[in-house]
Amino acid sequence: MEQRTFPRLGRQAGVVGLGAWQLGADWGTVSEDDAMAVLDAAVEAGVTFLDTADVYGDGRSEQLIGRFRAARPDTALTVATKMGRRVPQTPEAYTLDNFRAWTDRSRANLGVDTLDLVQLHCPPTVVFADDAVFDALDTLVEEKRIAAYGVSVETCDEALTAIARPGVASVQIILNALRHKPLERVLPAAANAGVGIIARVPLASGLLSGRYDEHTTFAADDHRSYNRHGEAFDVGETFSGVDFTTGLAAVRRLAPLVGDDRTMAQFALRWVLDQPGVTVVIPGARDAAQARANVAAADQPPLSTSELAEVASVYDELIRPQVHHRW
Repeated sequence: MEQRTFPRLGRQAGVVGLGAWQLGADWGTVSEDDAMAVLDAAVEAGVTFLDTADVYGDGRSEQLIGRFRAARPDTALTVATKMGRRVPQTPEAYTLDNFRAWTDRSRANLGVDTLDLVQLHCPPTVVFADDAVFDALDTLVEEKRIAAYGVSVETCDEALTAIARPGVASVQIILNALRHKPLERVLPAAANAGVGIIARVPLASGLLSGRYDEHTTFAADDHRSYNRHGEAFDVGETFSGVDFTTGLAAVRRLAPLVGDDRTMAQFALRWVLDQPGVTVVIPGARDAAQARANVAAADQPPLSTSELAEVASVYDELIRPQVHHRW
């Protein structure tokens, strides 16, 4: 698999990683056996970057990755986790004492002395401008609780504020064929600063898999049921904030581009990989077959100029009015 570099992290990663939210919660039930099979299939296929969070299943995702990593001590992996969403979202919660407690819990869950990469997990916007927060993160590096830190953001403005900080190694942001705004300023700024870009929600919560239609239903414990209007967290995390019906129409417009040699999901992942400045894309998977199929997107040739133009056209005509101004 192609390797790309996180300059400030001093590590490389395969361009297709694995997002482990599904292994924790909020996507319907994923059994422990299935979760371990996903991890095994992804790593066997060449994945070297895993992304999780302390809030995914209240630690379940981290614990499963910790067990997997312990069983394969010679496998070179970078595990990124996130912190901050297990408490009420007030700026006052983002303190050094809390950071120590949160990272100590993640270290125990993952079974490591030093966390590879810890990201602030979409904190309140004012946190990105708080010098004390980033001083505290620097202290965690000095104490060797963490090797590096980054941020996960909801908006492009938050990303740009974080990129300007010299200690930020990575920015995780929603980027997919239905969410183009980061292309304008965020990706160029990150590339210029040497900040890695982790592209999350690359399949728009499965919309870009091409497997859904107007009759698709989701389990009650799946955020695609309970967060369609932002009832539990930012609506941009569910279908990238796109109205489900509009998203289906966009996917149907894109479907003729896919052809016979790739799936809709692989086409969508390849679109993300073709964007200059992206370091790694982190699709999730509920089973081993999905994990292997996602990784295969890295072997697909880049999209053609005409294909990229059609994706842009579909975005401009159907999606831009709904989402571009919001995030």
